[in-house]
Amino acid sequence: MSVDERTGSDRMTTADIVAGFLAAAALFAGILTLVWYPGRVGPAAMLVALIAAALGTGSQRRLAGLALAVVGICWLLGMAIAVITERPVF
Repeated sequence: MSVDERTGSDRMTTADIVAGFLAAAALFAGILTLVWYPGRVGPAAMLVALIAAALGTGSQRRLAGLALAVVGICWLLGMAIAVITERPVF
């Protein structure tokens, strides 16, 4: 099927593209919480993932949901690592 033959439902909207980028940024920030101030970065990453979930449709919403789950787990682990190693949380 060529690009011209695709229907409108096959195309990604601008909101879907932005949601994908936001979800990817949230995933990166979530992993960053493991090593750098989880009390600051974690909630911000969760907010970005929630915004991505609100913007996206279909596969982008699933990606944003995955990002939110990963960010939550990384935030929890980052907080535990910071407390165990006596590093600053905020």
